[in-house]
Amino acid sequence: MAAKLGRRYGKYALLVSLGAGISSYAAFRLIDQKKEVHFTRKTKTLQQRLYVNASSPPQTSSSPPLKQVSSKALPSRQDQLKSLRETKEFDVLVIGGGATGCGVALDSITRGLSTALVELDDFSSGTSSRSTKLIHGGVRYLQKAILKLDVEQYKMVKEALQERANLLEIAPHLSYPLPIMLPVYHYWQIPYFWVGIKMYDLVAGTKNVRSSYYLSKKDAMDLFPMLKSDSLVGAIVYYDGQHNDARMNLSIALTAARYGATIANHVAVVKLNKDGEGKLIGARLQDQMTKQEWDVRAKSIINATGPFTDNIRLMDDHNTRKICQPSAGVHIVLPGYYSPESMGLLDPSTSDGRVIFFLPWEKWTIAGTTDRVCEVTHSPTPTENDIQFILNEIRHYLSPDINVRRGDVMSAWAGIRPLVLDPSKPNTESIARNHIIDTSPSGLVTIAGGKWTTYRVMAEEAVNAAIAFNPEQLSHATECKTLGLILEGGHNWTPTLYIHLVQDYGLEPEVAHHLANTYGDKSFAVAKLAELTGKRWPVAGRRLHSEFPYIEAEIRFAVREYACTAVDVIARRLRLAFLNTQATEETLPLIVEILGEELKWSKSEKESQLKKAMDFLKTEMGQQVNKELRDLSPISLTKDEINKYSKQFHSLDRDRKGYIGINDLRRSMKAQGVKMSEEELHLMLSEVDINKNGQVELGEYLELMSAIKTGTITNSRFSKAAELEFNKISVDRAGGGL
Repeated sequence: MAAKLGRRYGKYALLVSLGAGISSYAAFRLIDQKKEVHFTRKTKTLQQRLYVNASSPPQTSSSPPLKQVSSKALPSRQDQLKSLRETKEFDVLVIGGGATGCGVALDSITRGLSTALVELDDFSSGTSSRSTKLIHGGVRYLQKAILKLDVEQYKMVKEALQERANLLEIAPHLSYPLPIMLPVYHYWQIPYFWVGIKMYDLVAGTKNVRSSYYLSKKDAMDLFPMLKSDSLVGAIVYYDGQHNDARMNLSIALTAARYGATIANHVAVVKLNKDGEGKLIGARLQDQMTKQEWDVRAKSIINATGPFTDNIRLMDDHNTRKICQPSAGVHIVLPGYYSPESMGLLDPSTSDGRVIFFLPWEKWTIAGTTDRVCEVTHSPTPTENDIQFILNEIRHYLSPDINVRRGDVMSAWAGIRPLVLDPSKPNTESIARNHIIDTSPSGLVTIAGGKWTTYRVMAEEAVNAAIAFNPEQLSHATECKTLGLILEGGHNWTPTLYIHLVQDYGLEPEVAHHLANTYGDKSFAVAKLAELTGKRWPVAGRRLHSEFPYIEAEIRFAVREYACTAVDVIARRLRLAFLNTQATEETLPLIVEILGEELKWSKSEKESQLKKAMDFLKTEMGQQVNKELRDLSPISLTKDEINKYSKQFHSLDRDRKGYIGINDLRRSMKAQGVKMSEEELHLMLSEVDINKNGQVELGEYLELMSAIKTGTITNSRFSKAAELEFNKISVDRAGGGL
């Protein structure tokens, strides 16, 4: 309504918007007043960091002080499996190792309940590692709450904003404030958007990250020079949080283990066990690495399996009604030069009404997301339509001088949101990220829906429900203690911690930054594993790939943090697969070799792990989509271009065999004085070898050059090698250029 009035009566738009916003907010405050008083009392502990062992956290008079069971080395995975097998009975068994499941385990163990958690795959292997990387309340939901006077959406946003502040507090090494720009292209939108964003600040209250502000066109272009300047009248900047989602998830799990929870990844629940009265008493588990099975007893079982919520509920009761509607969201990663290092962008209204974020992340640029109904699968894959939709929306906001190329998509992935199904809603875009707690007659507590940011309150409510269903056996449980509880790595982290890593261990500053902002105060344990480089500088810390700050020591440390497979490492312990699939492929042989040393893999197991990791890159990280697109692309070269590239091809194929093989590349690199390992040479060849026969024919080379011309592919070392070889021969024939 305000938008329409704004177009017609621009000078009254501010008053209309402001009046609507204040009226709505006043109504929400009256409805929520009693709950607000309780919440304020509860969050007073947020500013008091709970430095375990350094100082005791605030406790109720009846609560014993919180102490970590393990302050140094974590129990090994074998120790955790032994505990699962030998513990007579747990108070709580959590199914699911995503953010919510790990949050439940941490909440439960810190209340004094003996706790076990099992995860079919790896911690954060599902939706929790495939988010937009934002810690946010949801600007879109607040807009709907105001326009529709929707109390539930308002409460959801308010709760998320409180939890946003908590996450920034408990994991300072993994999370940080991020300014996000909302470009404005019509004068009437300025007051409309300004009031909306100010409402966002107002709802956050004392937990607001930083205040939003307005920018003129000139200032907006200075901060975001890639922005389209035509018709731009200004911009509004607001703040949310950003984090490394998979690492945050793992930190929650490790913190639970520190307090004594038994956690095990790659362990499946194959059956729920019940007593003669139909009440749950435990589950049948299977170790996915060895296929061994055993039973575990538990007084309460909590189902926190995200998109697979209904799978466990059907295991409990095959007649149960489904409550989860899966929705796929795709993100893509572009080179870092597409966005400023410390400023994100929000497109509030895409061509189909969805919101698109365009954010710097890990020195690259992440863009997304889409929203479409999907089937539940363990291997969600991005589609070309999803990728093209995101690219097209990006083009609308970036300067026409910037060629947004399909080949600049370094990685693409799909995550499945576990939305709570409401049959009255027409589509998943209109479904809010509200969560529900469901307790079955047998005692299975299910936590479903929600969003990353609110994992902690979801976990608290799930444990409350378990206690309510079984009050006698769980009567020893204390109040929730996770608000303000510092996560793994955050206790002694400071913004200058990385300097100690540089000075004490001789690490490169970029590597030290990465370690400090990934492992926090545990980064020293990683640095101790770093091997000497044999160089004057850096002294220690051999990189896995020259373009990324990841080092070999992290692979060894990953095993100590329960990594069991190569995919565990490239996707969750490191984020390499999410950033650049080609670089990951180049690094995989070394990663598998180091993991093989740590986990005592046989030659056949190494080969199997390498294949599984390659399949993961192809299916779940977008490589296969890229290849299919290239295969379908027609050759769009002129006659002169075909002649030029044919000559380049034959400069490498000196023997006129009709193809280029590994020996041709080896000879060329040697002649150019470029040192490349055999693995690197084979990887270069595989970039173009479409039919994987170890040979690159002329047709394949012309397809490559056509793809580069159209932007389907941006860079190719193979084409660069052919060009250099051709130029070298041309110069030699011209008498050395004299």
